[in-house]
Amino acid sequence: MGRLAYTEGLTDIQRDIVATVREFVDKEILPVATGLEHRDEYPTEIVAGLRDLGLFGLMIREEHGGLGESLLTYALCVEELSRGWMSVSGIINTHFIVAYLIDKYGTDEQRAHFLPRMATGEVRGAFSMSEPGLGSDVAAITSRGVRAGGGDDAFLLTGQKMWLTNGGSSTLVAVLCRTDEGLPADAPPHRSMTTFLIEKEPGFGQIAPGLTIPGKIDKMGYKGVDTTEMIMDGLRVPADRVLGGATGRGFYQMMDGVEVGRVNVAARGCGVAQRAFELAIAYAQQRHTFGKPIAQHQAVQFRLAEMATKVEAAHALMVRAARTKDSGRRNDLEAGMAKYLAAEYCKEVVEDAFRVHGGYGFSREYEIERLYREAPMLLIGEGTADIQKMIIGRRLLEEYRTPG
Repeated sequence: MGRLAYTEGLTDIQRDIVATVREFVDKEILPVATGLEHRDEYPTEIVAGLRDLGLFGLMIREEHGGLGESLLTYALCVEELSRGWMSVSGIINTHFIVAYLIDKYGTDEQRAHFLPRMATGEVRGAFSMSEPGLGSDVAAITSRGVRAGGGDDAFLLTGQKMWLTNGGSSTLVAVLCRTDEGLPADAPPHRSMTTFLIEKEPGFGQIAPGLTIPGKIDKMGYKGVDTTEMIMDGLRVPADRVLGGATGRGFYQMMDGVEVGRVNVAARGCGVAQRAFELAIAYAQQRHTFGKPIAQHQAVQFRLAEMATKVEAAHALMVRAARTKDSGRRNDLEAGMAKYLAAEYCKEVVEDAFRVHGGYGFSREYEIERLYREAPMLLIGEGTADIQKMIIGRRLLEEYRTPG
């Protein structure tokens, strides 16, 4: 492990967990990641290894069979996984957000039913807010849940969802729908939203009455992991699978989940940027021009210096955001800053590594080509860069409001 992205103040247990994940990445992910990515192949053996390591239960409390670790520990593990292959961290992240929501907002029955099996990876989670045509405007969702009626204590869900990571491989989906029970006509849109927990079988096509998961969306990068749509047409969901047992709370629940998810995306950016820097500084010492390694040219040294500084800055902000959340304090400002900076710097560091590689960076034979296609996803995942700047700006105005 190099000098960059060192985290002060970790416990021995945290250091051991992160070191174990780094060793797994070096041995089990890096040697096969590019081949799997080029084939858009689901990393079945890697996922089995993650289950053996206990990473599916990393933040689930010990009483539910997990390791009970902090958001910081989780973020540092995501950073390591993304250094190996960002798609692997996506498989874990959506699962983690659903487990976080159930642990924090679920009923006792929901926690007991789901969390022990989520901790082992037997139950795999996905979550869904976005819909075609609305992007970051969550308040504009049109998917609806209505009471089944006729003595059936259930809801019928109808609508189309978009961009589900783990949409095909998951067995549990937390989905946000509109429910208008008991609300006045002029109620704010966010008060009419409810999170439903949909249990399903893995696979594609019509996998249950009223539930269809079309095939994988073909993406520029972020391959291997399945990203899908979800179509609900009168899908029956029992009333006891409303998260927390009451309707109208879904917007706040999902926004909390996205907040911790933004720390995760920041950690992904840090990991991808670290790998790009490692590739660039190694290649710069191997490639010769004008009779010497290109690392000895001042222009390349300047580029490496800028890359390393960005890796350090992004890591520091990500760690601060995670520690703020772990302390129980509101962290939307820190998470927004971390996600925004880490994503932007990741894109810049990857592009600089691409430039260091010269023409070879354009070849699919070199790993940097894969990173070059993966980095842009971070600019839009868990809220675009512009959304992050809106959040940051509003929070700063709250913190620095002038009298009058």
